[in-house]
Amino acid sequence: MRTFTSIFMIGLAGFLAFKNRYRLINIILGKGFIRKLLVGSVLSIPGVRDKMMQTFFSRPAQW
Repeated sequence: MRTFTSIFMIGLAGFLAFKNRYRLINIILGKGFIRKLLVGSVLSIPGVRDKMMQTFFSRPAQW
């Protein structure tokens, strides 16, 4: 019975987190320190950094 309750509570928490995922992301990224840490860690990945720099600093398309 205890195992069933634990599995049910974990499933319920996962469902609620998924349902409110954008609200949770906004709360987490609203903290300056966490946002800086996350952006710094993502930009330390070479493939991501190169792709972003290529996108930001590419020449505009000719119309």
